[in-house]
Amino acid sequence: MTSIVFPGQGSQTVGMVRDFYDNFKIAKLIFEEIEDYTKIDLKNIIFENVDNKLNLTQFTQISIFAASYTIYKVYFSETEINNSNINVMLGHSLGEYTALACSNRISLKDACLILKKRGELMNNAVIPNKTGMAALIGKESDLIQNIIDKNNLNIEIANDNSNIQIVISGNIDELKKSEKIFLNNGIKKFVILNVSAAFHSKYMLEAQKELSNDIENLMLKDNEIKIISNYDANVHSDNKTIKKNLQNQMANRVNWTQSIKKLDEIGEKTIIEIGPNKILSGLIKRISNNFDIISINKISDVK
Repeated sequence: MTSIVFPGQGSQTVGMVRDFYDNFKIAKLIFEEIEDYTKIDLKNIIFENVDNKLNLTQFTQISIFAASYTIYKVYFSETEINNSNINVMLGHSLGEYTALACSNRISLKDACLILKKRGELMNNAVIPNKTGMAALIGKESDLIQNIIDKNNLNIEIANDNSNIQIVISGNIDELKKSEKIFLNNGIKKFVILNVSAAFHSKYMLEAQKELSNDIENLMLKDNEIKIISNYDANVHSDNKTIKKNLQNQMANRVNWTQSIKKLDEIGEKTIIEIGPNKILSGLIKRISNNFDIISINKISDVK
């Protein structure tokens, strides 16, 4: 059986999915439909990066979703693989919504509208550049948490990406002050990320609360494809649980390392990453060598 993973924020590139748009009618139709639902000119944002909008959270999320969803639909229209071959889907942060849409648990319209609102809420959650995120290279999450606790740092783990890559969130001044502490405790590299706020942390609690009602009103459909939630890194078929986990996602840690270990634990052997770039494929290889990993982000990958 096959598992499919979808990327989150940070995977965007100007011109992503242009080759699909130019060569497949289904891609054009998908873009038209998403633009219709969101009233956002995705073509200008994704292909031309007008006013640098692609890197603004309120546009980044729906853009990455549109790219990943388009690649998925083209891939499955051009190959002999179908949904009956897929056992599990999961995504990194906003990619979880892509997984829900591609598994047909939520409609394309619902996915577009909630991601548009999610991007806006996260973008406006705090005063820009007062909070932020940093990537730490060299230690796993338990050891990072140890350093945070031992030094009473007002910082949270936001993304547990792999055994050696952790992303932290916090007040930007606190983050900068913590750099020396982390480097003195065995972290090989400390990089402040180019993001506007501290995602997946307490700073997103109000935004999470506001989005929660929209998630509660989502109509989820039953099907055979299981979902691994970011929130608890467990396999779920029950829509009530999937929805509850989604409601807790925005202000809590993305448990990516544990999610991939869960795939290993249940015996999955093949993982297909669908979406711009190959960021998740790289992370997965650091977590486990037990998977055949395929990355689909350009036409030649489909062929």
